[in-house]
Amino acid sequence: MSKPPISALAQFAAATAGRNMTKAAYVAVTVGLLGMVLLTDKRAYDAHGWINGLLWACLVYFAFEWLVRLRHMAQQGRLSLYMSSSAGLVDAIGALAVPVALVLGVEPKTAWLLTVLWVLKVIPGIPGLRQLRRVLVLESGPLVSVLVIFLTVVFLASVAEYLLERDVQPQTFGSVPAALWWAVVTLTTTGYGDVVPVTPLGRLVAAAVMISGLGVFGLWTGILATGFAAETRRDNFLKTWESVSKVPFFAALGPAAIADVTHMLRSMELPARTMIIRKGAQGDCMYFIAAGEVEVDLPGKKVQLGEGAFFGEMALLGNNKRGANVSTTKVSRLLVLDLVDFRVLMARHPDLAETIDAEAKRRARENS
Repeated sequence: MSKPPISALAQFAAATAGRNMTKAAYVAVTVGLLGMVLLTDKRAYDAHGWINGLLWACLVYFAFEWLVRLRHMAQQGRLSLYMSSSAGLVDAIGALAVPVALVLGVEPKTAWLLTVLWVLKVIPGIPGLRQLRRVLVLESGPLVSVLVIFLTVVFLASVAEYLLERDVQPQTFGSVPAALWWAVVTLTTTGYGDVVPVTPLGRLVAAAVMISGLGVFGLWTGILATGFAAETRRDNFLKTWESVSKVPFFAALGPAAIADVTHMLRSMELPARTMIIRKGAQGDCMYFIAAGEVEVDLPGKKVQLGEGAFFGEMALLGNNKRGANVSTTKVSRLLVLDLVDFRVLMARHPDLAETIDAEAKRRARENS
């Protein structure tokens, strides 16, 4: 039985009131941008007059979305905060840019080009954007330093080329602003070839600028790569910390000890019915179950281990051959402790070693 129209509209308005993009909003952005592109082609516009209708429909949707969010924020007493936020400004631009341009007398085909601003609405939903922003903030000092080097080289090179080439090529190097174009193109290693020094000293300066360009962009790339690597390690550390703290064997440890364990463990996500351990294989790690469930295939019986349990330690404590097949029964998150780290961890935390040893002996008695 279908839901009443009022209920469906209320649910749609409630979903729209949130800050995240809905499926309808993604459709409206896609259709609006395609319509704007088609509108720039005179033949397509003349043949399909309904493009205007699609654009107006998308505009009405974004206006409705903006009004719903204004009402929702007003009810929560956060209207001024929303209107001054980046999300509020993007919503307002998406709803008002085209109508304001039309009211001001801008030609419709030109006014509808402002629909390109609708693409700003999807930016907050791009995965990893928050991580990029954090990297840019944390590495802003080194990045700005390299930018200063870039601008310094550009300015010095443009002045040098103006001095060396102004008499030989007055049309292209007749002023410092004209030489700036050459300096930027050369330093970025784009090399259009439209402006080229012809004097020996001018070419020498050009060679130095090109080499400097490689260094500058290499520095920027290295800074960003290092920042992303550090952020990735940080995120992995936090996720592993959360998983470690849920395992009973580690819950009793202090924060310093948990941090020590977290640095040793690596997390892995596995789907259901995935083979983790094969009987007879070399054992070089043990596993802790942070979430999910695994099944141990023992002679004559199968044992399920759930969240907080561990397995695979038998091969590390004695014979390094795996004694049973182990596979997941549902989607699981496992923490893996390699053999070398296992020995280090047992040496640093004797109480944990005793617990694991006692559990291993108990399982050996049950399996015998």
